[in-house]
Amino acid sequence: MKVLVVNSGSSSIKYQLFDMRDESVMARGIVERIGIPDSRLNHTPYGRDKVVIPADIPNHNVGIKMVMDALTHPEYGVIKDMSEIKAVGHRVVHGGEEFAGSVIINDDVIAAIERYADLAPLHNPPNLLGIKATMALMPGVPMVGVFDTAFHQTMPPRAYVYGLPYEYYEEHRIRRYGFHGTSHYYVAYRCAEILNKPIENLKIVTCHLGNGSSIAAVDGGKSVDTSLGFGTVCGVMMGTRAGDIDPAILLYLMEKFGMGENEIKTIIYKKSGFLGVSGISSDVRDVEEAAEKGDKRAELALEIFAYGIRKYIGAYAAAMGGLDAVVFTAGIGENSPVIRKKVCDGMEFFGIKLDDDRNAVRGKEAIISAEDSVTKVVVVPTNEELVIARDTMKLVGGR
Repeated sequence: MKVLVVNSGSSSIKYQLFDMRDESVMARGIVERIGIPDSRLNHTPYGRDKVVIPADIPNHNVGIKMVMDALTHPEYGVIKDMSEIKAVGHRVVHGGEEFAGSVIINDDVIAAIERYADLAPLHNPPNLLGIKATMALMPGVPMVGVFDTAFHQTMPPRAYVYGLPYEYYEEHRIRRYGFHGTSHYYVAYRCAEILNKPIENLKIVTCHLGNGSSIAAVDGGKSVDTSLGFGTVCGVMMGTRAGDIDPAILLYLMEKFGMGENEIKTIIYKKSGFLGVSGISSDVRDVEEAAEKGDKRAELALEIFAYGIRKYIGAYAAAMGGLDAVVFTAGIGENSPVIRKKVCDGMEFFGIKLDDDRNAVRGKEAIISAEDSVTKVVVVPTNEELVIARDTMKLVGGR
């Protein structure tokens, strides 16, 4: 069975085509700069060179059509006809409280995704554009929605209800939702496989660290808490996002400097984090390079980030009543030995003991803790697309 996975953003469409007989990737690519000058499709068939196709791509319908044409192209395509694709899995960021798992997309699901657009205005609308474009071009082919928020729907009320007047939750569903759920799910279960232990017996803290970051407490295979909340700015410091800050700061800025809503949004979402503290870049690689040269603000940015992660690991170990493993994933988690060492140093009292030689790994699965470390530390490259493909195949089955 062949499954196409689509991740549609506001100006891009990422895709992978899987052959689910062995879960191999037949092709992958990205449509870039939709509705913007210099738009193009980057298409890479498995085992072959990338093909760059410049074109005018005014909307998602044109972008999806280009993906289909690339997949079936006589020279660089990987299938003869689109009829070989039996289902399409779509990444959807926000499913609210309605979706605790993946679902086959129908009119009711589309309506629900539209309802939750207020909670994810930068993500749900473009997710929908990709869904509708694919449905129009592939009529009759089952579509599946896989939600970033779904994995965290197992959190207990004590973890997701805020200390606000309760009617805000009852009437407006203001609560902690959490994100990156597909990634946290994949790396937690993969960690259990690597350690050769039942996931039901493990208490794991998963650290999805990238330009956007979140930490999750996974107890017995279920998410019981996570650092991102109602929106995507809280938790640990990120590339340009502030992470946890006292909301009184925002009130002070509004009163002291007359800042409005848009200025506050710009500060906490786009001017903070690694960029704001270091004054250098939102990319941790640039910040690490500057820190190596003695830049004090760069050093401070790295310390703030690692310290925040360490605090969450401690808090979640307390919440779960124990800790068996810590998992690092995503761009920073998979590729920065510096950050992993900064996080783990000083946590020997938690049973965490890093092996510096093992920690030198980048972008590969590895146990990086010492042999005698009671709590295992594992690097697991995330694979959200594979989770989407698996869920899609499971739901459409023998259709």
